[in-house]
Amino acid sequence: MEKPLILVTNDDGITAPGIRNLVSFMNEIGDVIVVAPNSPQSGKGHAITINATLTYEEINLEGPQTDYALSGTPVDCVKFALDKVLTRKPDIVVSGINHGANSSINVIYSGTMSAAVEAGVEGLQAIGFSLLDFSWDADFTQAKEYIQAIVKKVLDNPLPKGVVLNVNIPKLAKEEIKGVKVCKQAHAKWEESFDERVNPHGKKYYWLSGYFNNMDKSEDADETALAEGYISIVPVKFDLTAHEYLKELDTIMKF
Repeated sequence: MEKPLILVTNDDGITAPGIRNLVSFMNEIGDVIVVAPNSPQSGKGHAITINATLTYEEINLEGPQTDYALSGTPVDCVKFALDKVLTRKPDIVVSGINHGANSSINVIYSGTMSAAVEAGVEGLQAIGFSLLDFSWDADFTQAKEYIQAIVKKVLDNPLPKGVVLNVNIPKLAKEEIKGVKVCKQAHAKWEESFDERVNPHGKKYYWLSGYFNNMDKSEDADETALAEGYISIVPVKFDLTAHEYLKELDTIMKF
């Protein structure tokens, strides 16, 4: 039987440990093509490059996969892969493994998840993976079996059109992970401030800072699952319509 074709991308850059581990995991499942940014693109969300040109090159990295580095965003990588690199549509697109959480509200800022969402827009099966550890030396192998099992389950049980998966993994040793929970996105947000400083020339500059405020303690929230030692899986839709408000808004807007 033909092996599944797997497109791998990320937002931390093509040489980041997270994606190299994910590529290694996917090589055991199917034929892998990597199209990923040639430099870090964290926090880019669903940005695309429209006022600059793009370049790409094949690079030689360890493994049987083929790796291409693109001078664009994660979403650019998916679009470019489908148009210029792949000879057929991939059976699944996997993005990550991100260095740091993409749970709760982080999903809307995440380049990792935006790449997965873009694949969903194109009608493809897609999953974004993130580990709650920002360290470059993070251990991505502790969740290998879970990551591979989740990918295989999606290949065998295709997601509905318009739905992709947001998978977050707690920073725990393999034996400490309690399992997997399907969750909702927690109601939480960043409480942000801009730290004002002055450079040696007297010009003001600012660093974005703040803290994460989780206002959702419900048992079915992703933040709760992660805090309890579970891998969280949230099905994500790119349709942002507030369907439950359509009728009421239609009544209000009668002229």
